[in-house]
Amino acid sequence: MKNKTLEFMDLLENFFTEYMPYSKGLSQNTIRSYKYSFRLLIEYLFDKKNISANDIRFKLLDFDTINSFLLWLETERKSSVTTRNLRLTALSSFGEYTQNRNIDAATVFMNAVKRVPVKTPLRKSRTVFTRDEVSALINMPDSKTKIGMRNKMLLNLMYASGARAQETCDLVVRNVQFQDDNAKLTITGKGGKTRRIIIARPCAQLLKEYLIRFGIVTDLNRHIFSSQTNEHMSISCIEEIFRKYLGLAKKQYPTLFREYSYSPHTMRHSTATHMLEAGVPIMVIKNFLGHSSITTTERYAELSQGSINRHIIEWNQRWFPTAESKRSSELLENGLPDFLT
Repeated sequence: MKNKTLEFMDLLENFFTEYMPYSKGLSQNTIRSYKYSFRLLIEYLFDKKNISANDIRFKLLDFDTINSFLLWLETERKSSVTTRNLRLTALSSFGEYTQNRNIDAATVFMNAVKRVPVKTPLRKSRTVFTRDEVSALINMPDSKTKIGMRNKMLLNLMYASGARAQETCDLVVRNVQFQDDNAKLTITGKGGKTRRIIIARPCAQLLKEYLIRFGIVTDLNRHIFSSQTNEHMSISCIEEIFRKYLGLAKKQYPTLFREYSYSPHTMRHSTATHMLEAGVPIMVIKNFLGHSSITTTERYAELSQGSINRHIIEWNQRWFPTAESKRSSELLENGLPDFLT
């Protein structure tokens, strides 16, 4: 029967292999994010409802199932409201695509997605590393081993460049141009937009040593960071590296790292905040980070606690000279299809 080719998994494959990259011309980062959303949905259906990928049908994807999936993301996987909304957007986009190709089968699914409201995320203050915390973190890996050297380079480069985790994963050797003691990076960001930035000299020198030590300095198409199983490192691998060294740093420096949670994106927030505190103009920071709007960059203009403390100390010393000023610092069982991998 012809209708068999229009069921869920067949339409999903066409959605990712034809519609998104060619008909819509969406970036690989967007496609990758949407793929991950459906991988999570398949994982949920298999783990919670014992439904394998090949057995998924549109009629099974009713409101209760979709709503339970999104609740599972928040409660069991600890996804933020923003991430939950991104997963819902991916489902909605696929639902709109299916309506033009199998309207009868997809109606239940699309109606279910439309009934699920988009949540309003709570406005949270950004988590930012102090300079002492950055110094402690990037020096945690043991560079005597190759894995330690890779991890040290990764943490250093993310702070020096302010690059997003996905941008860091996608860097290849041809994206690096050494100039005397400096290095210029070509970074591809959201929407396929590229920017060229210069990174600090110590990081540039470390990067050159890293490329030579790993024997990839002339392999222009080689990704700079690889995992132990893949030549192209994934975001989840970066997240695991952060968890590992944050755990070690918290034990070694008990007075530091007192925020509730940190993520790889904390490094990008820290880069922007420290640049502002150093007096770098906000338009320069906007271009450096690859923001499409100055409004996004202006969110970093809120003074960090470190900046507030510094100004308060200076005020106390100026107006209350007799007061003592003390400063201390320490340093695929569920049948996941190939097109979703």
